Amino acid sequence: MAESAQNRQLPASARKIQKAREDGQVARSRDLSHFAAIAAGGALLLAFAPAAMGWLRELVAHGLSFDAKSLAGAAPMADRLGDATLRMLWIVLPTGAVLLLVALAAGVLCGGWNWTTKPLMPNFTKLDPLAGLGRVFSRHQLGTTLKGCLLALVLGGLAALYLRSHTDTFALALSMPLPGALAQTAAAIQGGLALLVLALAAFALIDVPLQRKWLLDRLKMSHQELKEEFRQLEGNLEVKSKMRARMREVVKRRMLAAVPKADIVVMNPTHYAVALKYDEATMGAPRVVAKGADLLALRIRDIAQASKVPVLRSPPLARALYAHAEIDQEVPAALFAAVAQVLAWVYQLRAAMAGQGAMPAELPALSVPDELDPHHTMQGADA
Repeated sequence: MAESAQNRQLPASARKIQKAREDGQVARSRDLSHFAAIAAGGALLLAFAPAAMGWLRELVAHGLSFDAKSLAGAAPMADRLGDATLRMLWIVLPTGAVLLLVALAAGVLCGGWNWTTKPLMPNFTKLDPLAGLGRVFSRHQLGTTLKGCLLALVLGGLAALYLRSHTDTFALALSMPLPGALAQTAAAIQGGLALLVLALAAFALIDVPLQRKWLLDRLKMSHQELKEEFRQLEGNLEVKSKMRARMREVVKRRMLAAVPKADIVVMNPTHYAVALKYDEATMGAPRVVAKGADLLALRIRDIAQASKVPVLRSPPLARALYAHAEIDQEVPAALFAAVAQVLAWVYQLRAAMAGQGAMPAELPALSVPDELDPHHTMQGADA
């Protein structure tokens, strides 16, 4: 197992990637989620800042307005506090819902939608301290730590440079009236927020493909794992092959059981055999009840002879029926004439054997279209 883990150099198969998704292993980028949340929050702040400022001004004014009745007891103050809380919820809840949707969209954008409850199941192997140390000092964890340190360093450096370049702006705001100071400070904060969003966007563009690469690296397979997976698939193919073979055997037994009820078996004389049946009351045209090639053809012939079903040697018709007619299906319309000749000859033969007529003459040449005879088609292709 240790040797297998060290030699995992082969790309993960589609089956292993799908199994990993079922186990909850999907590429997720925290940097993309942070960027999306901060960008969405900043956009909401910019879009609704004027309305929010007016609403907050009214809320503060209402909260600081007192009368004698409000100060008479604790109940009025509790009511005012509850009313203020409900007003705040009208802003906080929609904003939180928007940010939640943005966070979900960022996750889907990185690794796609994946719904599974397997990560919620208890996994006691994660309590193993040795395995935990291995995860802490793994290459993936080291890369994540270095990336987080670099992000903190970049954001901290940008914030320090931005604050240093706007020190005079913030100092001037202290000597301005409150409305003007708020406007000037808000403008400065907007610039800093825009710079922060740009930095997070740059990290997200790098982190999304990096997380996908790290996931594929963790899912890499060894030669032994690939062989085991192929063996499992091959086992499934063997089961399916056995099921198909069993179904073919059932169909063959049912087909051979229908041969004694056929009206005639057409052969060529040993390679192909096709059993035909026609019931004027229930069938619109003659049907093929059995067909086979080589050994199966000989078996159909033997069953027909044992059941006293006439066996006719007609190579062109046998080849055409075998190639273009399916079991339990009517014969092709182009072969109606030839099959009708054969059935008429069979009915005359049965009548003669029952003492109700003379023996039929030798069956004349059957009119089988050349394009329906595989032997003729192959000869034409060779020519």
